This record gives sequence, structure tokens and C-alpha cells, in this order.
Amino acid sequence: MKAVVKTKRTKGMEFIKVPAPRIGPRDVLIKVTFASICGTDVHIHDWTRWARHRFTPPRIIGHEFVGNVKKIGDEVTQVNVSDRVSAESHISCGGCYQCRTGYSEVCKNLRLLGVDHDGACAEYLTLPEHVLWKNYPNIPDEWAAIQEPFGNAIDTVMTEDVSAKTVLILGAGPIGLFATGIARASGASLIIVSDPNNYRLNISKKMGAHIALNPKKQDIIPPVLEATNNNGVDVVLEFSGNTQALNQGLKTITPGGRISILGIYEKSVSIDLNKEVIFKKIRIYGITGRKVFSTWHKTSRFLSSGLVDPSPIITHQFPLKDYEKGIKLMRDGKCGKVILKV
Repeated sequence: MKAVVKTKRTKGMEFIKVPAPRIGPRDVLIKVTFASICGTDVHIHDWTRWARHRFTPPRIIGHEFVGNVKKIGDEVTQVNVSDRVSAESHISCGGCYQCRTGYSEVCKNLRLLGVDHDGACAEYLTLPEHVLWKNYPNIPDEWAAIQEPFGNAIDTVMTEDVSAKTVLILGAGPIGLFATGIARASGASLIIVSDPNNYRLNISKKMGAHIALNPKKQDIIPPVLEATNNNGVDVVLEFSGNTQALNQGLKTITPGGRISILGIYEKSVSIDLNKEVIFKKIRIYGITGRKVFSTWHKTSRFLSSGLVDPSPIITHQFPLKDYEKGIKLMRDGKCGKVILKV
């Protein structure tokens, strides 16, 4: 079969022929229909500091997908041949303390699809049945392929209730854009999006942002405070992984507010905890992955009901062999979500 493979510890990937995967007794063989490119895949392609410390070639990349079950192992009971599935990319062990107490997304023995386990940018992949998700029939393939990052956005937005709250979203990459639509659908009274990319700011308006700010062109703190009657926002959602953006969030959040952070930072971040957190009684949440599988239920309901339409975010589609075009668009910030037809 053909697959996108990180073959060497250097920049780049290859579209090459590799052996088709085999299944064990509790595994499922899936024919992939669509895969989507994630920022993680760009990090792996560009061989960034994170990738150099976390990823070991050779490995098929990709963890966001939709496909059809082609074969099941002898002990599989939850899915059947021809089921249309996606999957939770955090492959947990099921036996550690975190898994047994409802935190399998931070399993001590966690394996990541497309990082520790051959991924979805291929004609076929195998996965254990316990991470599979049967897709709702009225969710199109193109939407089903982006449920995993959509779930990231759901967990970031909905860590606490946002109804009638003022929300600042820092970073309008695909997950930040999903979060904009989710916050709007969840009843946020004011949504402000900050990003240095005008292309993505325009998409944020289509997804429900009331105010879109470019931090390269203006100091965002005064307009955020003005829009909130000088109170500051109730909720900050940080998707950028940018230290300056995080500091702007800390300076514009109202005392007693909540910050949820999904962005990943290249270096250690210094915060004045006394001034910015403790004496303002700020709650900070670190977000990774999704709650398994409660977030998937929310994702499917948002998409199947029409509460959130992700179409404005899915801006480009290419055949799998043209994955480099998608990587370049993402690196250049000239796209929303890029999906690959397999």
C-alpha cells in the first residue's frame, strides 16, 4: 500500500510503498477514506525541537481520519465489517491509575497514533477496537475526518460553562476556529479572536466571532477591555502556544476568570503567579486530547445537529500523494483545515 512516511531524522517525508498492516485478535483493519493534516504532522515534517525529542522514524504519520472497517480480529465485538469509523488517537493501556480513574487521555503508557503507532495517512491502518468511534450516518466524510481536532476545541471551550460569558480566543488556527463556532453555539455573549493572520481572522468571523483583532497591527489589550466595559473577559482560550499571546490573555482576563490552554510552547514560560493568577483568583486548565468518549459524543451531536458548520474551516482538499501542498499551506498560514483524499 502507499503511505506518507517519516523515514529519516531530518526535514521532510516520503510518499512510498510499504507493507499492508496485519491485525491481532483485538484489532481492526480500516480502509482510510479521508485523513486530515494536523499541526503535529507539520512539526514532524519540519523536524522541530518537539519532533526531535518525541518522534522516532520510520513511522507512517497522521492521526485524524475516517474510513471503513475491512477486517476484524477474532476477539473483536464492538465493530463490524463495513462500519464507518474514526478513532481516538490517544491509545491508552486501560490498566494504569489514570485510565482507571477517568483520565485515559493522560494514560501513563499512552501511545499516539501517527507518532508511536503507524498512522492514518495511508491506504490502510490497524487499531485496537477500544479506540474506535462509529460515525453518525448524517455526518459527511469530510467532517468525520476532523472530529478529533474538533474535540480538542470542545474540551478547551467547555471545561466550564461559557453561556452568556465573554470569551477571548488566542490563535485562529483550525482548532481555534472550531472553538469560535462552538463558543457561539454554546451561548457566549461576546467572542473576540486574536491572530496575526488576516486570512484566518476572516474565517473566524464566518464562524461567529464578534470582534477579530490582529496583534501585529495593534495592541489588543485596549479594545478587549473596551469591549468588556473595562471588566476584562470571563474566559480566555489559548491555542497559539505563543508567550506574548498568553501574557495578553492574563492581562485582559477579569479577576475570577478562567483560562484553558491547548497551545504548545517551544520554551518554558515565565508568569508572575502572584500578580496574574493568585491574587486575581484565576483558574488555569491544561488541555490535552479529549475526554474518552464523552467528548466524542458532544462532537458528533454538534456536527450532526447543525449547531456548528465546519465547512468554512475546511478550505482545501488534495489527494494523499499531494500531502506536501497541504503542509506548505499550513506552514504559510494560507488555509484553514486541509484534508487528504486517500
